[in-house]
Amino acid sequence: MSSVHTEYFQLFALPEKFDIDTKLLETNFRKIQSASHPDRFVSATAAEKLASMQLATLSNEAFDTLKNAASRAKYLLERQGINAVADTNTALPLDFLMQQMEWREQLEDAKAAKDIETLDKLYRELRVESKTLEAELITLFDDDKDYTAATEVTRKLIFIDKVCSDIQQAIEYLD
Repeated sequence: MSSVHTEYFQLFALPEKFDIDTKLLETNFRKIQSASHPDRFVSATAAEKLASMQLATLSNEAFDTLKNAASRAKYLLERQGINAVADTNTALPLDFLMQQMEWREQLEDAKAAKDIETLDKLYRELRVESKTLEAELITLFDDDKDYTAATEVTRKLIFIDKVCSDIQQAIEYLD
């Protein structure tokens, strides 16, 4: 049961769309984890043990992909044959590139100044931006099926996720 052959949405009995029920995702993930737990396979055959381990591994990978909006969007695009982060797919609007540079500068300045308050503020600003992009993706994927526009928005979301992660690391380091 490799991830190439198993569709993540199907694994968790979810419709293939961007706007998913994250509570149901979590519930179905827990059920699979429980059903494939090694303790349940103590007296099983080697083949059954292997199959349960593969299912547990696959469900972890699938859960991590679907619970995060940026990776879920990237996965939906891959299902359409589109690699959102391919080297050939790097064009972003100039205003967003300028905004990226500004966010990076604010991050570096706040880190240098050891200013956790500014880092927190920047993080909150980026989370708001992230929510806006996620709302846009619901429309682009689920309503319009506009994968070209969804690719650009996904790339923005991936970038914002990365900056948010960098901010969290900076805050942890400074704390």
